[in-house]
Amino acid sequence: MLLDNRGLEPPQPMMRTLAALETLGENEVLTIINDRRPMFLYEQLEELGYQQRTEEQNDGSYKIEIFR
Repeated sequence: MLLDNRGLEPPQPMMRTLAALETLGENEVLTIINDRRPMFLYEQLEELGYQQRTEEQNDGSYKIEIFR
């Protein structure tokens, strides 16, 4: 599942991401693209039992893959 959060003001990207995680299947990966590194999201993901991989893109955005 891919969720493009670019252009949204906080807290919209985090709210959209957390809502999408509720629909994520057991072995699925949620990939989000944000304008900035989602520092507050990382804490939420850890509490919910998710792992993540963050990669800065050439355009300055961030691609975050979220999985269990």
